[in-house]
Amino acid sequence: MKGKGRILIFTGDGKGKTTAALGMALRASGHGMRTLILQFIKANAITGELVALKHLPGVELIQMGRGFVPSPDNPAFTEHCETARNGLERALEAIRSKQYDLIILDEICTAMAKGLLTEDQVAEVIDQAHEDLCLVLTGRGATDRLISKVDTATEMRCLKHGLDVGWKAQKGVEY
Repeated sequence: MKGKGRILIFTGDGKGKTTAALGMALRASGHGMRTLILQFIKANAITGELVALKHLPGVELIQMGRGFVPSPDNPAFTEHCETARNGLERALEAIRSKQYDLIILDEICTAMAKGLLTEDQVAEVIDQAHEDLCLVLTGRGATDRLISKVDTATEMRCLKHGLDVGWKAQKGVEY
């Protein structure tokens, strides 16, 4: 058995991947653990989690993304790739620093699925996790290879979603 570290993936087409990871940050804060959350896609400064986590002891959230990812033929796609690589480097630095107990890489699987990062790059992050770190990866599109590297993988599956029938994104629910 390894140390106290764990590696988890929350993936799938359903709602709740980031929410599950944020719940872990809440628990970790309650235990005095140091947490870093890097968001690989999100770039919205008014999300509820960004505002709330500023008040949660021991939790740091950094938005590394540029928002919705354009198609690869869009000139802005290159900037999204560069931003994702910067986020990946920041994640590796954080892991190597050993100053965090919990590191959440929010939407890193989505960044990979959309072509901003490669599967090899994300696998390398998992491989760098030390035995005392709890590492969480979220986002749609986690591959079988990544899932085989972690000890816990959860797939959120959409059964029904209000946005499909006309609900607009709502504060406190979607953001």
